[in-house]
Amino acid sequence: MSMIEIVAVLLGIANIVLIIRRSVWNFPVAIVMVALYFIIFRDAKLYSDAGLQIFFAGINLYGWWSWNRNKGESGVISVRRLPATGYALWIAGSIIAIWAWGAIMHAETDASYPYWDASVAMLSIVGQILMTRRFVENWHYWIIVNIISIPLYIVKDLHLTAGLYGMFLVLAVAGLVEWRKAERA
Repeated sequence: MSMIEIVAVLLGIANIVLIIRRSVWNFPVAIVMVALYFIIFRDAKLYSDAGLQIFFAGINLYGWWSWNRNKGESGVISVRRLPATGYALWIAGSIIAIWAWGAIMHAETDASYPYWDASVAMLSIVGQILMTRRFVENWHYWIIVNIISIPLYIVKDLHLTAGLYGMFLVLAVAGLVEWRKAERA
């Protein structure tokens, strides 16, 4: 556990709370958090997770812009659902991406747990894209990401980060409930 991990964890909690509230301020908080996690995951040889942070920085910039453009008249961010066919395609694409990225990481790097790490990374990418596009189903992905991340981070001695992902799991369930309410409103 390091000071950088402690700060990243605190920013992570703030970020998810802001997302649940559909606050556009989640994006600048996330950008700082992912910069710190890039360093943490690189040092832990979780290269897929480290690379994921670069993606997150870019998509958070896009999300910040997009959410500012898509506020309702009241200033509230609206949410929506994916059609069943679209959801099935995202799931199939996720499975293919996990397999392909895991194979590359296994063959080309000294990554720890390349397929496990690839699962976290690829499912996180999909979750982030769906969140940025304001789809309720993003929370399904985050729930799965959190469930599989916790034991990975414990194995890699990132106990504080594993604890954060435990909190993220609880917050993801809360986010799903809140966004479903917002969808009906």
